[in-house]
Amino acid sequence: MEYLRQRAPIIASTAALFLVTLVANELLFPASEYVRGANWIYLPAGMRLLCTLLFGDAGAIGMLCAAWVSCIFLYFPDDPVRSFMYGTISALAPYLIYLFATRVLGLRTSLSNLTARRLLLLIVLYAIASPLLHQLWLAMRGEIAGADKRFMVMVVGDLSGSLIIIYTIKLTLWAIMTLAPLRRRPGD
Repeated sequence: MEYLRQRAPIIASTAALFLVTLVANELLFPASEYVRGANWIYLPAGMRLLCTLLFGDAGAIGMLCAAWVSCIFLYFPDDPVRSFMYGTISALAPYLIYLFATRVLGLRTSLSNLTARRLLLLIVLYAIASPLLHQLWLAMRGEIAGADKRFMVMVVGDLSGSLIIIYTIKLTLWAIMTLAPLRRRPGD
């Protein structure tokens, strides 16, 4: 319980970031939805991976809460089982990639040894893992019609969304760091 109390601000912030990104995705790419829950461009995928990499368990819990909210109120309001499972899988996939990165690849939780190459690998792995887990669950329910197309759309959507989010943030940070010294006045 102490763990949750200490990390509540991170959990709430990551959930809020995910939901803001979801709204942005709905506004910027309204025609990118192939079927409910599968988009050609899905910005929240990038936020899921980013928050989980940055905040570990707390980020994953925040993503889980936000995923359940989005599934229950937006994607599948009439199907509580699908809402629960989609939300769980959506938070589980980036967390599994995080565990793989820290335990197998030796990624430090501080991300001090996260290289561009390693980040790209994690993005690709996540863009495959999440759709794969979703399609496996749907197959267990007997929903196999169109699974190959849904899988490909979700891979493309998660990959494009992750790349857009990660590199937009990277570019923004670079611009801030580059332009900040130019704003200083001589003699300050």
